[in-house]
Amino acid sequence: MAPVCMKNILYKKSKMFYNVSVICKNLKNGGVILKVLLINGSPHKNGNTAIALNEMVKVFSGEQVETEIMHIGNQAIRGCIACGSCEKNGKCVFDDAVNKAAPLFEEADGLIVASPVYYASANATLIAFLDRLFYSTSFDKRMKVGASVVVARRGGLSATFDELNKYFTICGMPVASSQYWNSVHGRLPGEAKEDGEGLQTMRELARNMTFLMKSIALGKEAFGLPQREAWIPTHFIR
Repeated sequence: MAPVCMKNILYKKSKMFYNVSVICKNLKNGGVILKVLLINGSPHKNGNTAIALNEMVKVFSGEQVETEIMHIGNQAIRGCIACGSCEKNGKCVFDDAVNKAAPLFEEADGLIVASPVYYASANATLIAFLDRLFYSTSFDKRMKVGASVVVARRGGLSATFDELNKYFTICGMPVASSQYWNSVHGRLPGEAKEDGEGLQTMRELARNMTFLMKSIALGKEAFGLPQREAWIPTHFIR
């Protein structure tokens, strides 16, 4: 290899490592602020789902990660009507919590979606919200870290957990995990506080999510986002 070419490569590498070291230093001293949007899909603002989310917020606060909780579970949020308005106007035709959440989601480095379990599924209000939020927003969601949290008296947790994670995995969003599936048990108000392992799972999830977001911030600075191919739409019926 010619000396000039090698010199250019070494310069680019040294510059890249310098930028990464600066980002790393800023992440440690608070110069770079990571943000997480938490969606509470429970009808009860201060119920067991909120207890699970607040346990995560404590960890994020200690890690200097900014958080914002949106409580949407008690709102009148209708489902998508497939009108196509969002493609033309850049936002959903129904101007409700979905359009309020969209810019917060775009700014965020991570998204947490939490729901109580109803018939082994998430709250229908939350599903309507997520369908419209993900479909009506065109910004790049790749490498935003996603996590779902589910709360139930007894069963249906794994099915609901799987349901919510599908929103992340169709968008190139890495999914944060914990020491167990991200679930907390409790039926009556406040009972989630008695689930020691469940709350520990929430704290571990927040730590893992913070690590992922920091690692991705460093990786994006050093290497950028992965290259994308043009979409190849393939239908089963032609």
